[in-house]
Amino acid sequence: MAAPLDDMFSFCVDPGKVSSCVEVRFIDNVKGKGLFAKRSMKKGETIFIERPLVSAQFLWNTLYKYKACEYCLRALETAEGNARRLSGIPGLSLPHPELCRVRPEQHQACPQCQVMYCSSECRQAAADQYHRALCLGPSEDDPDHPINKLKDAWKSMHYPPETSSIMLMAKMVAMVKQAKDKAHLQKLFTHFCSRTANEEEEIAHKLLGEQFRGQLALLHSLFREALYDDHLSRWFVPEGFRSLFALVGTNGQGIGTSSLSQWVHACDALELPAQQREHLDSFIDQLYKDIEKETGDFLNCEGSGLFLLQSSCNHSCIPNAEASFPDNNFLLHLSALCDINQGEEICISYLDCCQRDRSRHSRHKILRENYLFVCSCPKCVSQMDELDVTSEEEEEEEGVAEGETEGDEMEDEMTDV
Repeated sequence: MAAPLDDMFSFCVDPGKVSSCVEVRFIDNVKGKGLFAKRSMKKGETIFIERPLVSAQFLWNTLYKYKACEYCLRALETAEGNARRLSGIPGLSLPHPELCRVRPEQHQACPQCQVMYCSSECRQAAADQYHRALCLGPSEDDPDHPINKLKDAWKSMHYPPETSSIMLMAKMVAMVKQAKDKAHLQKLFTHFCSRTANEEEEIAHKLLGEQFRGQLALLHSLFREALYDDHLSRWFVPEGFRSLFALVGTNGQGIGTSSLSQWVHACDALELPAQQREHLDSFIDQLYKDIEKETGDFLNCEGSGLFLLQSSCNHSCIPNAEASFPDNNFLLHLSALCDINQGEEICISYLDCCQRDRSRHSRHKILRENYLFVCSCPKCVSQMDELDVTSEEEEEEEGVAEGETEGDEMEDEMTDV
């Protein structure tokens, strides 16, 4: 049974207002449902703001000391501390430090396991929703604890760039364990896109690699040992675990947060004399060059989440909306990239900007491998009758680029811009 449409808006900020602006419609058996505008929208308008049903920071991202609130994924480092670590310059000082919005004095740790939160509100929300079932207490660093064995197994199978986390599934189980209305919560999870058995295998293959069958069996065994619950017995049989794995792999929306990026945007908004503006912009440009040299492309606290309403958005190679995380936490802002007419479908892109500029053949290859569908957006349809052949040199270049970005689950959405 699918979740009622009213539930689709329940995690939005101001759900009544959002439901008057957009609606979810069934399109066909191929595309499933889609999100449509109930009124005209202007370019740059925020269509809705939504918190995830569940979210989790990536495990390698955590290991590499990207410090984020365990509940809302808010970056916990100050902008200056973040800049020092990423640039490798320990004495670096940022101008306008008052623009940093991180408040270390408000941070709180779980009294039992010392996991960190950005506020008492987040610590309490985590405890109420799932953390009591997952808290390891003094065993937080015990490699033999079943949950830590599960985490270690996942890290040994799924290397950066990360696209999902086994802890997203663990939190789903923990949420049901702690929920008063377990049936309703399970119905919310049924809303997300489901796959056939063959498609589920393809998703597992994509996330885990050539040895995915043996690795999936190991993860299933460790998952069952760490988290089994009678109320969720169907998730713990091999077929149910594979379906849960595919649900997270297909519907997980990338989340990226950064105190430094938030500071940069605040600097951009300052009204300064021309000479001061030039000096500040030059400082920021040099900082990013230093960071690129020291750290590369991994700048953000990164994770993924399941968003009920946003998951209704279909893909287009010419999207009219995009998701971002400007609040430096897990709140997803869906904004219009252009004017949207009443009745028009609201689409995002599952490809990043570089991928969208490639040939139709290359775009379709990425979408088939990562999301198991062939795009029929206006851009792809218009190119169907055109000669879409790439020279050997271009194909080789595209192959290199695909190798660099392969596996990036909605990487373009993992932005805090």
